Amino acid sequence: MVRFPNRSQAVLAAVMAFATSAAAPALADAGHGKGPSIGTPGVAAKANRTIEITVGDNFYEPAKIAVKKGETIRFVIRNGGELLHEFNIGTPAMHAEHQKEMAMMVEQGMLTSTGMNHDMSKMDHSKMGDMDHSKMSMPMKHDDPNSKLIEPGKTAEIVWTFSQASELQFACNIPGHYESGMVGEFKFN
Repeated sequence: MVRFPNRSQAVLAAVMAFATSAAAPALADAGHGKGPSIGTPGVAAKANRTIEITVGDNFYEPAKIAVKKGETIRFVIRNGGELLHEFNIGTPAMHAEHQKEMAMMVEQGMLTSTGMNHDMSKMDHSKMGDMDHSKMSMPMKHDDPNSKLIEPGKTAEIVWTFSQASELQFACNIPGHYESGMVGEFKFN
């Protein structure tokens, strides 16, 4: 895990640098649910255990989580940082694709360094500028069951059933965050 002396400024600089340089169109929902099974949404009442995650401005605590095939875990994720963060369960390839989508959301003003522009999520994104909408499978929004955006000081939950052992990570795919160390791993027992 990389830690900067002034995490907020370092991450904010990375976010802004990436956001201004990210010009590639995003494929909404690209990689979500494709490839190896990453599991399924679970039911909180049937969770085997609850794991509390603290999100800082360039780290997760804990950074590694042991899971078992078939286990349902309730994740309670608290953003203790100063910036908007994401907790997203996926493979490295899924995160790479989702990072493109997140860059577009920042570029279009849907996400800022500290929050979400909730009015933007209600827009008809098919009429946005020069984007190639023929590749977008649905309107751009952030509502997948394996992912939550958490504003500073807020808490979110994901309940997830791990259906099979696979190379899974939890990560923040907001531009610059993954690269600054906001990625953890699931270790299957």
